[in-house]
Amino acid sequence: MKILSLSDKTISFIYSQQVQNRFQGVDLIIGCGDLPYYYLEYALNALDAPLFFVRGNHDKEIEYSTAGKQSSPAGGVDLHRRVINHQGLLLAGVEGSLRYKPGPFQYTQAEMWNHVFQLVPGFLINHIKTGRYLDVFVTHAPLKGIHDKQDLCHQGINAFRWLVNVFQPMYFYHGHVHVYRPGHITETRLGTTRIINTFGFQEAFVNPPSK
Repeated sequence: MKILSLSDKTISFIYSQQVQNRFQGVDLIIGCGDLPYYYLEYALNALDAPLFFVRGNHDKEIEYSTAGKQSSPAGGVDLHRRVINHQGLLLAGVEGSLRYKPGPFQYTQAEMWNHVFQLVPGFLINHIKTGRYLDVFVTHAPLKGIHDKQDLCHQGINAFRWLVNVFQPMYFYHGHVHVYRPGHITETRLGTTRIINTFGFQEAFVNPPSK
């Protein structure tokens, strides 16, 4: 399964007809936040691939465009605090970042723990049905100690680190931490989990194991 992940920065050739040639054969689009809803919709429609997304701390509760007022990208599936089986691929997600100022989609570490604990029953059901807890975890903020920073806004989430240690998804996709220089680490392994900072875009192939 070919996955295109997007976050934080709009890319001109993605928001154009070039996207169809550049990303042929994409099976799934993942949005990790801080992108306009119209941009995600364009990718969804141009590539004719399902979109699963979470919101970032800079996303708006309501976006106004030529299509009118909307609170999410049309046709996309919001992963926040949801566990979903898509064609055998087990996905879950948590939106937002640590709270650092008034605004939507920001949470304390304690609230992030609550979001993660809401997912655990779904992981256990997955394990009963498939022998696996989770394949792909999608967030905006990074986990604690990997790809994060010291300032409050960009600190990693303790609960995400716990989730990866306990349930070991194949992939952890996040955004939020911008990449400005060559050599910036955007992929790290923790146990068997491949952790990807998807700033801008990333491509990957995921093959969920059979039970």
